Amino acid sequence: MSIGYTSTTDTPIGPFTALVVSDGAVLASGWTASLDDLLPQVSPSLRPKTLTPRRDLGAVTKAVRDYHAGTLDAIADVPVRQRSGEFMEQAWAALRTVPAGKPVSYADYALLAGRPSAVRAAATACARNAATLFVPCHRVVRTGGAIGNFRWGVDVKRWLLDHEDQA
Repeated sequence: MSIGYTSTTDTPIGPFTALVVSDGAVLASGWTASLDDLLPQVSPSLRPKTLTPRRDLGAVTKAVRDYHAGTLDAIADVPVRQRSGEFMEQAWAALRTVPAGKPVSYADYALLAGRPSAVRAAATACARNAATLFVPCHRVVRTGGAIGNFRWGVDVKRWLLDHEDQA
């Protein structure tokens, strides 16, 4: 039986909840206090049978706090585990290469993910990304710089982009 651990951390833009497994890999995360917002995003093959709340998730909680305090690379080495098709997994890996403060367009993101003509598929990969922040889908914007959509709201995305631009 697999066990998952959850914790919610206060951030300047609201509560941030993470769901991790025993080896520390993040399965899902986002600016919410509700696991109901996160669990549907986790692949059924990875979803823990048991969830145990914790006050702190060690390196994950530290990375969340440090990132929001201005140490933007604090999230870079946090392991993430997501499952889907080959392109989605490749696209999520590509997102982790986009540097803070250097947002890319959906077209550029599709190119980074290895399929330059798959702009819509790249946008879908952002929408289905369960490990928000650690897989920084907020760093993808529309061509021309318009902010675009974000599961946790446009105001959260704008704060993240501004935070990364100022650091």
